[in-house]
Amino acid sequence: MAAACCCCSPRLNEDNARFILLAFFITGYMLIGAAIFAEFEYDKEQEDREEYDSALALFRQRYPDINISDLNQLLEAHADASSRGLLTSKRPRWDFPGAFYFVGTVVSTIGFGMTTPQTDEGKIFLLFYGLFGCASTILFFNLFLERIITCLAYCMKKCHERDLRRKGLLNQQPSNSRSSEGDSDSLEAWKPSVYWVMLYLGVAAIAIACSAAAMYSPVENWTYLESIYFCFIAFSTIGFGDYVASQNVKYQNQPFYRFGNFIFILIGACCIYSLFNVISIIIKQFLTWIIRKTLKYCCRCCKKKQQPKGRPRRNAITPGHLKRRLQMQSKANHADNSRSPTTDVPAPEPDRLSFDSDDSDSRRMSGEMISMRDFLASNKVSLAIMQKQLSETANHARAAPPPRHTHSHSHYNGGGLAGGVGALAILNSKLAGEANKQ
Repeated sequence: MAAACCCCSPRLNEDNARFILLAFFITGYMLIGAAIFAEFEYDKEQEDREEYDSALALFRQRYPDINISDLNQLLEAHADASSRGLLTSKRPRWDFPGAFYFVGTVVSTIGFGMTTPQTDEGKIFLLFYGLFGCASTILFFNLFLERIITCLAYCMKKCHERDLRRKGLLNQQPSNSRSSEGDSDSLEAWKPSVYWVMLYLGVAAIAIACSAAAMYSPVENWTYLESIYFCFIAFSTIGFGDYVASQNVKYQNQPFYRFGNFIFILIGACCIYSLFNVISIIIKQFLTWIIRKTLKYCCRCCKKKQQPKGRPRRNAITPGHLKRRLQMQSKANHADNSRSPTTDVPAPEPDRLSFDSDDSDSRRMSGEMISMRDFLASNKVSLAIMQKQLSETANHARAAPPPRHTHSHSHYNGGGLAGGVGALAILNSKLAGEANKQ
């Protein structure tokens, strides 16, 4: 479908228009988000920076004999260890359980950043491992999305069918009549609304996040808000790494907790991925609605610009009250041409051009003069009448004896051309009739 106004050029495909509009939408969304986060977090950053500078200055005052360069090296090593998670986690990171947790964050595209390969061999292997692992996980998410949508559609269809049966709109025995077959066909063609699917997926994601937060909060010593924050960061595969679960050496009921952590992250990531896909469909529908509304408004503006300003121009060829007589005569001439064997007059082709945007019906009722399109059509009819009269005059001249020279002019006038042709002939006859009455 072309996504451009019918009066404008060049035409733009609707998919390309949606892509451009989405790019502007994402850019604006990022600008708004940056402004809001800067308003919330900038002051806190300045406070943390001032607090760190004051703590460092206090340390130098207490220990003035410490070399500044050695202190800076120590602080750099401390920051590097903190970024690797060596300070926040006490358990080994590259034993088999730690390595399995790492590959889980890789293939799920979460990437907390707490554990990263430090050797060249590990970095090279990660390039190929992550390529196929991430692709396989995305395929798994898509297949999960298909099955969760199918399951939701089946449940919603059964509920819809139950409501129809309860209201008496669906036959209880669908194999007895044709109407029941039509009801079953309409029921099979029924599809769930994308908004209901989004609602159910959202409720499911919220329920999983709340349940997981209830497990993380007492075990990891987080507040409930921090646990909810971690669930969204992990399930949406953002993975900042500021909060990471299962990083201590020992937990109470450790096997059950680690298994529960794995299950919650897996199911939560699948539900959030499915929810994101459904929301993207709604965003696409919204962008399509904006494009069509914009094109409709542009078409109206173009049509208004193409209309003549002020009073519409009138054509002084045929008055409006004679237009019906002209049309009736043209129809009669077409009928005569079809019955006459001596003439071969082609019927005038319909006019494909539009020189006037006024409504012809309103013009007939108001008695206005004809438009340019009607004038061209009447001229084509006049040409057909002229060809017919010329043919009849030639046939009459071959059948009659040659007239004398003194009456040639009057005989020529009797050939049917003295009174004019077409619309001009009607106008002359009308004026002559008015003169005779006077």
